[in-house]
Amino acid sequence: MNACGACVHAHTQVLVKAGESVERIAAVAAWREAPFFSEAERAALELTEAVTRLVDRSGEAVDDELWGLVAGHYGERQISALLLLIGVTNLFNRLNTAIKEPAGATWT
Repeated sequence: MNACGACVHAHTQVLVKAGESVERIAAVAAWREAPFFSEAERAALELTEAVTRLVDRSGEAVDDELWGLVAGHYGERQISALLLLIGVTNLFNRLNTAIKEPAGATWT
C-alpha cells in the first residue's frame, strides 16, 4: 500500500519462513478479489487499508460498520494488537521510503 520495497521484501521473507503459501503472499495486494483469505483476515485487511490510506476515505477513517465487522472477528486485545502492528508498519514504511531503503539491503 505504501510502496515500501524494503518492507515488502522483509515481510515476504518472514512469511515464507513461517510456511505461508506463495498464493496468499502474492495475492495480498489484491485481497478483495483473491479467494485465499478468511472473513477474519479480510476484516483485518480492510482495517489495515482504512487506517493506512486516510486520504482515500471521506469522513471517518474507521467507521462504525468497519469497527463492527472487525469486532465480530476479534476481541479488544486482538484489535489493539492489530492497530499497533498497523501503526508500527506504517511508521517503518514511511521511514524506509524517506531514506530510500532498498529491498533486501543488509547492514554489517
